[in-house]
Amino acid sequence: MKVLVVNNMAPFVRGGAELLAEHLIRHLQIAGHQAELLRVPFQWEPATRIPSQMLMARAFELGNVDHVIALKFPAYLIEHPSKTIWLVHQYRQAYDLYDAGHGNLPGQTGEDIRRLVRNADEQCFRGARQLFAISDVTQRRLAHYNGLHAEILRAPINDPERFTGGSPQGYIFAGGRVNAAKRQHLLIEAMAFASKDMRLVVGGPPDTAADARLLQETVERLRLQDRVRLELRYLDRQAYADFINGALAVASLPFDEESFSYVAMEGATASKALLSTTDSGGVLGLVKHGTTGWVAEPTAQALAESMSAAYADLSRTQSLGASAKSAWESHQIDWPSTVAALMP
Repeated sequence: MKVLVVNNMAPFVRGGAELLAEHLIRHLQIAGHQAELLRVPFQWEPATRIPSQMLMARAFELGNVDHVIALKFPAYLIEHPSKTIWLVHQYRQAYDLYDAGHGNLPGQTGEDIRRLVRNADEQCFRGARQLFAISDVTQRRLAHYNGLHAEILRAPINDPERFTGGSPQGYIFAGGRVNAAKRQHLLIEAMAFASKDMRLVVGGPPDTAADARLLQETVERLRLQDRVRLELRYLDRQAYADFINGALAVASLPFDEESFSYVAMEGATASKALLSTTDSGGVLGLVKHGTTGWVAEPTAQALAESMSAAYADLSRTQSLGASAKSAWESHQIDWPSTVAALMP
């Protein structure tokens, strides 16, 4: 079968959704399908450009394609008679972030765009052959705002064989894209209150120069140069895996993340204790306080207490890591079954 995976793209931004699409292509091919990726350009600033980009996605005519698997807004608006939506997330600025006052849709024009987005989403979702949500957070958001039910289909780890674990080297690792929503800066601030023996490694590409500058300036302001290592670049997979395998614990504390978060899943695969915050969303399906790691309030002081606890009792930290691995494996998430579910 000829399968087209469609996703949006922002130039030079690469994160979990991009990796998900690429590995989905590979595993579709392993399953015997012809598969290609179509990335639809999307720029959310200024917000007044959003309607024209939605129209562009709707205008695509897909010939010579048997089945479409769509992941994100506005790419999932592409029309096709055989389409599965595997919903990573909607345009959240028109939904929960709008309600929280964090959206980019101000005034009457913003309200009009918000209504347009929501109407287009509902029409699109109702017309899909299958509708899956990547997490329970995404599922609940869809039910709350659109009145629609989606079955949860979680994303597998892309290359679990790399995350073999290893002896902890005394640092906490925070990996993946660097931006304000992922809150790596909060971990750096926590280091000022944590045990002086604790070290932190932040590894991944910053979305913008300002995101990198925030971390660098925070390290300098708090005089943490000897305890915080910043690898603000795209890490090849083995270098990234090596950081996880050598970590004492793995941190993921995004604001209201949709999924378990790749770095948390990879940390659990490597038998590492996990650290997150009470408002981190989907990742809390994997990070359980006192069972697989620590869930702290999203403050520097609270995070520092959990980080210090990880270092103070290494035996317990390793036990939490073993429990994290068992918790992840209990979900029995793998690529062959995921591909089978996504196909008609």
